[in-house]
Amino acid sequence: MHAIGIDIGGTKIAGALVSENGEIIAEDRQPTPAGDAAHIVDIVSSMITRLQAGHEVVAAGVAAAGFVDAGQSTVYYAPNIDWRNEPLQRYISERVSLPITVDNDANAAGWAEFRFGAGRLLTDMTMLTIGTGVGGAIVTQGRLFRGGFGAGAELGHLRVVPDGLPCGCGARGCIEQYGSGRALLRMANGIADAGGIGLALADARSRHGELNGTIVGEMIAAGDPGAVNALQELGRWLGQACASLAAVLDPQVFVFGGGVSVAGDLLLDPIRESFLQHLPARGYHPEPGFVIAELVNDAGVVGAADLARIHAGRR
Repeated sequence: MHAIGIDIGGTKIAGALVSENGEIIAEDRQPTPAGDAAHIVDIVSSMITRLQAGHEVVAAGVAAAGFVDAGQSTVYYAPNIDWRNEPLQRYISERVSLPITVDNDANAAGWAEFRFGAGRLLTDMTMLTIGTGVGGAIVTQGRLFRGGFGAGAELGHLRVVPDGLPCGCGARGCIEQYGSGRALLRMANGIADAGGIGLALADARSRHGELNGTIVGEMIAAGDPGAVNALQELGRWLGQACASLAAVLDPQVFVFGGGVSVAGDLLLDPIRESFLQHLPARGYHPEPGFVIAELVNDAGVVGAADLARIHAGRR
């Protein structure tokens, strides 16, 4: 049986009709209307109706950034949309003829990787999505971890530096400030300011007016020493965070997604090295693997659809 997955992003709303094997049958894309929460509900509802037409569909799942309650119905808070305690499931259910579930976007992406991607042969997986910020998902004994209130697995806000850099969440020293795409740009700018191996970064910044993710990513791929050094620093922080997570969660694998993950082994190698340096009781128990996510841009819609199918009892 098919299910529909919707992924509400900061710039676009993606939708897909997804088979029970995680295959995308049909897709839809619409721009996310800025500052118009009610219009988003209309777009999502219309998208579900279009994707449902002519198909047997058992449920639809909606993934959004922010905190979602454990009952998969209400968005407590969304950072890019004016939602506070928004009963999103009810609003959409009033407009479509399908069971609706709502989940965090990182949970949806992580679940897709667990079911159909890098974690499909395992029972315990931790995923970190390295984009502008750091998202996370935890699967333990085959179940997605949400916590008592649905706000668990906010891995980007694991503190790695007491009284460190201020974070948008209101705390200081979160891994998001040291292991995200935004952090990579800060590190690259710092290396550019220092000269030496940063001369090429400084030149690129001068020519383009500023450094951005595309520029730094291309320089990493080309092997520029300054850009690679910034990525290695990022990886060391992520490895330290993973060592702390492993002590609590004991996953079989860490999966890395998001835009920065396209660096592949250039990212994974410093993560592994730092992880082993910080891992408690190393040598006395098995150690997890470190891999890059497989589903890339489709993970959100595939995971949202599969979670909705499971919630409807049609796995």
